[in-house]
Amino acid sequence: MYFTDRGIEELATRRGEEQVSIEWLAEQLRTFVDLNPEFEVPVERLATWLARLDDDED
Repeated sequence: MYFTDRGIEELATRRGEEQVSIEWLAEQLRTFVDLNPEFEVPVERLATWLARLDDDED
């Protein structure tokens, strides 16, 4: 298990039954980056990856 998996597991345990919109998630990511600018690049990469999940593989 990666160290980051602990946070993912906590998220699933605490908030796993909730449903959220992509707009809500985007706003939370913006707020997180505003408070933690050193994480701008990883958050941007995650957001881009999520946005492109359904892109056709060429």
